This record gives sequence, structure tokens and C-alpha cells, in this order.
Amino acid sequence: MAGPFLDWALEAFSGYVAADELYEGPYCVLSAVDNRHYKRILYQVLDHDPNHDDIKAFLGRLKEALDARDLALKGITTDGSALSPEPIREVCGEVPHQLCPFHVIKDLPQGVLRAVASERERLAKSTPT
Repeated sequence: MAGPFLDWALEAFSGYVAADELYEGPYCVLSAVDNRHYKRILYQVLDHDPNHDDIKAFLGRLKEALDARDLALKGITTDGSALSPEPIREVCGEVPHQLCPFHVIKDLPQGVLRAVASERERLAKSTPT
């Protein structure tokens, strides 16, 4: 994998990548960004929802680009999609994988609301003593 853009994107590669998918109508954009320098490294547009094979192929392209430049992947951050862990292990090995704090925090209010709703339901069914 070569090209001036990719050379530029990887010239000061930090070793840390944020990988995500963005849905836009019938399309999905897979993206890998240097998580420290905020440079987009790779992207791919799909005309379908991604599956494990799509993620595995995309990560394979990333690994190929890094290997061609003797660069090491030190860590990868994702949104917590169930699509990510298996392909990451298959392609990247034991590289540390963390969830994006934004996505974790974004999901907290829904968890709290579910817990409150469950408790309200429990209280409504309980008999007063």
C-alpha cells in the first residue's frame, strides 16, 4: 500500500489508532485515524452494513500499510461495536483494545434511565407495608 497521502498520514505515526464506522443512509464508512495526531490513515465506503469479514479486511489493509513502513500498532480504540474484538484479535494479535470514552459516556444516561424505570416498575408492583 503506497501513495503520497498515506506516506504523509503515517510519517509521524503515534502507534495508536481510533477505528470507527459511520452510517450515512445506505452507506457505511470505515475509518482509521491516528489517535494522537488526528490524521486519517485509511477509510473505506461500503454499500452495506459491515460484517466481521469487512472489518477484518479493513484492519488487514491498515496492518499492511504499517508493516510496509516498519511501524507498530501499540493500541486501538473503537466504539465498542461487537464487530470489532474478533477481527482485531485475528489481524492485530494481542494489541491493547480500549473503548472510546465518548461512546461509553454517551451510553451512561440510557443505562441510568433503564435502571430508574426498572426500579419504578418494581416499586409500583410492591405492596405497601
